[in-house]
Amino acid sequence: MLEKTFSPAAVEASHYQRWEQTGAFAAHVDSNQTPYTIMMPPPNVTGSLHMGHALTFTLQDILIRYQRMRGKDALWQPGTDHAGIATQMVVERNLAKEGVSRQDLGREKFLEKVWEWKAESGGTITTQLRRLGASTDWARERFTMDEGLNKAVRKVFVELYRQGLIYRDKRLVNWDPKLHTAISDLEVEQKEVNGNLWHFRYPIDGQEGRYIVVATTRPETMLADTAVAVHPEDERYKDLIGKYVRLPLVGRLIPIVADDYADPETGSGAVKITPAHDFNDFEVGKRHRLPLINLLDRDARIVQTFEGYKPDANGRLEAFSEPVPETYRGLDRYEARKKVVADLEALELLEQIVPHKMTQPHGDRSGVVIEPWLTDQWYCDAATLAKPAIEAVETGKTVFVPKNWENTYFEWMRNIQPWCISRQLWWGHQIPAWYDADGNVFVAETAEEAQALAGSGVALTRDSDVLDTWFSSALWPFSTLGWPEKVPELDRYYPGDVLVTGFDIIFFWVARMMMMGIHFMGDVPFKTVYIHALVRDEKGQKMSKSKGNVIDPLEVIDQYGCDALRFTLTAMAAQGRDIKLAVNRVEGYRNFATKLWNAARYAEMNQVAAVPGFDPAGVKLTVNKWIVGAVQQAASRVTDALDAYKFNEAANGIYQFAWNSFCDWYLEFTKPILNGEDEAAKAETRATTAWVLDRILHLLHPVMPFITEELNEKLGGAGQTLISAPWPLPQATLIDAAAGDEMEWVVRLISNIRTVRSEMNVPPSAQLPLLLKGASEVTRQRLATHRDLILRLARLSGVDATADDAPKGSAQAILDEATLILPLADFIDVEKEKARLAKEIGKLEQDIAKIDAKLSNKNFVDKAPEEVIEEQRDRRAEADTVRAKLAEALTRLG
Repeated sequence: MLEKTFSPAAVEASHYQRWEQTGAFAAHVDSNQTPYTIMMPPPNVTGSLHMGHALTFTLQDILIRYQRMRGKDALWQPGTDHAGIATQMVVERNLAKEGVSRQDLGREKFLEKVWEWKAESGGTITTQLRRLGASTDWARERFTMDEGLNKAVRKVFVELYRQGLIYRDKRLVNWDPKLHTAISDLEVEQKEVNGNLWHFRYPIDGQEGRYIVVATTRPETMLADTAVAVHPEDERYKDLIGKYVRLPLVGRLIPIVADDYADPETGSGAVKITPAHDFNDFEVGKRHRLPLINLLDRDARIVQTFEGYKPDANGRLEAFSEPVPETYRGLDRYEARKKVVADLEALELLEQIVPHKMTQPHGDRSGVVIEPWLTDQWYCDAATLAKPAIEAVETGKTVFVPKNWENTYFEWMRNIQPWCISRQLWWGHQIPAWYDADGNVFVAETAEEAQALAGSGVALTRDSDVLDTWFSSALWPFSTLGWPEKVPELDRYYPGDVLVTGFDIIFFWVARMMMMGIHFMGDVPFKTVYIHALVRDEKGQKMSKSKGNVIDPLEVIDQYGCDALRFTLTAMAAQGRDIKLAVNRVEGYRNFATKLWNAARYAEMNQVAAVPGFDPAGVKLTVNKWIVGAVQQAASRVTDALDAYKFNEAANGIYQFAWNSFCDWYLEFTKPILNGEDEAAKAETRATTAWVLDRILHLLHPVMPFITEELNEKLGGAGQTLISAPWPLPQATLIDAAAGDEMEWVVRLISNIRTVRSEMNVPPSAQLPLLLKGASEVTRQRLATHRDLILRLARLSGVDATADDAPKGSAQAILDEATLILPLADFIDVEKEKARLAKEIGKLEQDIAKIDAKLSNKNFVDKAPEEVIEEQRDRRAEADTVRAKLAEALTRLG
């Protein structure tokens, strides 16, 4: 006998352990089944489960469970990412508590500490994924730093280098002065800050008393200026083009150049150019062959000597050096800023300081302001690799769902810049490049191969940099399957079927997997990319610790159970719409689990049990024909929705059928049968109930795996675990249209009466008479057949299908050809009820008018956060819905 209440904590761990131990999650490379592959976006080894993870892994698990039940050889490839910067930071913080730095240990000992940390603490996220019910093939789990993936990374680097697609170059990078490494544009957060715009006067050389005014938000960088740019059509400066200014504080002569980058409408129209410290200036510098002068060291302090590079006739950079004024040497960038401003003011060259709001780049890990910095780095020719990856989406080899995300992909890929793939870290894939004493580079997969290239006796030193974490992640769809070894998994599981991820990973990961997959495997890594929305709080705000609005999925699971959380996320995962998650929504779907449990207990108490060999096509009672057909329609809706990645429609389809059609109606309709004397009818109804409940468990299993498996086990389940059971494909031949129409008519009739009773505040105990006007012969026949059911469930005293007119004080509703009439004068004060409805309608109209006024106010719409505007729209829609219902109720009272 089932327990009185469902206790998730009591069953989740035991079922998961059994699934994993019995190999229920395993893919079988030698199977005759059609393969189906999902590559898990590898979470950071430093990570712990957050609500975004909960959504993406729930959706992946739904697909993998669904396809497994469809008879596919389903591989959900798991693994974790080594998370270069994040992991190094974690281990360094731990060492700092012991008063030790990584420099104290040296590289080799430090890496030993990282591996120790990984062994002790690096499995947190995978343990938490098990709590979420993720049915991934853990036996195949990979790590982006494991031996096999390291071999793949080295091979890819060497091959791309030999193909001319990886090269070393001196360019500007986003430099993190705290972490001492380059980071990508995608790892830079732009934050709005209140700053200043300093206007300085630069003296024109040879024209005493004449100046050109430039404006800057970073005064310290002027020490490394190598030109001033003006627009070629700006009449104010045409006579100065080609002349020079004497750079204050330094004395360097720098040219005035004509370039479209200078905007005559902005500031003074003249722009200082610092090619080694600004990405736009770097491009101007290339166009005019300007010198590049490095102002800062790795800590963002002023260097002791300016390191300069001037392009030669062939575009190669020749090094030179200049002295730095002694007064600025070694100063922090912000200390230098204050001193530069003070010194220029003392020279009467500071024209004005204007408060200025601006965006400032910050490292997403370190939180410090990022500096554009000129360094030698390794680059990948992403533009060349991107071409076939763009074409693959253009031709439909890979499809984005929703389709609009293709535009985001194209926009980035068609404007892609060289990919800086080197990082100045110790944790990561060390770049397979070695240098001799003269700086000649030898790229090879091993030190022995590099030595062979250099020649015996040549001393070599390995490049100390590591590769960008996303470089190894880009190989994930094929490196995890065993590449570069020729293994059967590669032929069977590549390309994958679908990638499920968030939109913020399109640039980081999706695009790079596409480039690498096509280049090395000759085919796209996945056929479909499903982009899910963000999980926000109930007001539509992004969850963050600083706002205090983070919802911890593990705490939710502890309180309501894993199934309730999974169902909530699935039911809200509409394509292209962010999820506004409130804990009370999870509570609501926990109630759905309780409803299902109670229905199973009710069935069990009424001797409902699966009947071997039961044929649903053979049922004779109309109510049983109806529910058999209804579950086919539900199966069709759920199947079609999952095939189209419409997860919310799949969840709502099974929810509506299980809660409404089965629990609320069918079980109520069949109570008289089960309590009656007709043994044949009772036997058929019990068998039908068991069969339909079994279908519900099958359809619900991908979304709510634990409660469904528990009920399947307790109710018999034909001796088969649900995770490996076949999917209940819909059978159109089991749909009896006439039985469906008849029982749905009964449902609509009772629902209409219940709605009127609720809207008119009719006391629950009141037994109303029902009159029907204009009823057809079919309607009268249905009334006669189901009279007892209708009287009981609608709480009626009687039914008269021959009415001509409605008595005064009646509420009316239309059902097909008939008018439903409920005389209310003896049960409520009709006039008072009309007044109440009118008053509530009036109040709602006032509320709607206030909201409309706000939404039509341009100042409000321009200044209010998007979540506030969305909240107002939601409130208006809700008020309008209630108003419409009340207006309909008032109309009924006529």
